[in-house]
Amino acid sequence: DTRRINTLTLPTPEKLCCLDPPNLIGNTTDIQFNQTLDIDSIVYNNSDVLDGGEWKPTTCIARYRVAIIIPYRDRWNHLKVLLHYLIPTLKRQQIHFRIFVVEQFGNETFNKGRIMNAAFREALKLFDFQCVTFHDVDLVPEDDRNMYTCTEQPKHMSHSIDKFKYILPYQGLVGGVLMFKREQFQRVNGYSNMYWGWGAEDDDMTTRILYHGLRIYRPPSTIAKYKMVKHDGRKSSEVAVRMRLLRSAARRSRLEGLNNVKYTLLSAHIEKLFTHFIVNIGTP
Repeated sequence: DTRRINTLTLPTPEKLCCLDPPNLIGNTTDIQFNQTLDIDSIVYNNSDVLDGGEWKPTTCIARYRVAIIIPYRDRWNHLKVLLHYLIPTLKRQQIHFRIFVVEQFGNETFNKGRIMNAAFREALKLFDFQCVTFHDVDLVPEDDRNMYTCTEQPKHMSHSIDKFKYILPYQGLVGGVLMFKREQFQRVNGYSNMYWGWGAEDDDMTTRILYHGLRIYRPPSTIAKYKMVKHDGRKSSEVAVRMRLLRSAARRSRLEGLNNVKYTLLSAHIEKLFTHFIVNIGTP
């Protein structure tokens, strides 16, 4: 059943949630990747999350409705770790959120941009979000003061990652965790659909953001911290192909992206903690 899930039938709160949520704890230093997580336990600990992965505060009116889109392939253990830490973080931030996991059908070369465009379009049919966060499955937030709230400019939330010694590798990087207002993502025409294999679709997005008159906002590096779950590397796209595409990124941004993404939605399954899209995007 892919219909929009009804919101909680509790008394409607009358006041907006605080700009500074009262239950933030700051740096969550207890992140552990070596623990064995059971999905049933994560569901039990988040029993107030509606089927499909939607939650909102009951004591105040959330200031923001945020869709979390997680591109996914063969990383179930990573997804459990992320859900275990991310959901309580979003609750403490008093955000009305819904989590969408989008998986590419089959074993063809991964195209992250294409499946994220598809997920954006499908998520809009199910949840009236104001902002969208594209969230790599292997990045776990370390500090709940790094707010998953809407900002005036696109927000690169993950510029301090332990793997890179908490230093931004280069100024144009927007990969990892990136948030847009809904209309901003539509304005830049989403991600490019042209990048098969891992790499460069995020650099292309940097060009799109700047070309369309927007700026990249980054929270302070002291709080925009993430731990990366260790994993084997993925097949990268060929460097020559990447560079040729990047040179034409600005020109292509109006021609291809969200406006012409080709995909078939094979399933939209309502799980306990997320909505799971499986999309067929064809072959390179």
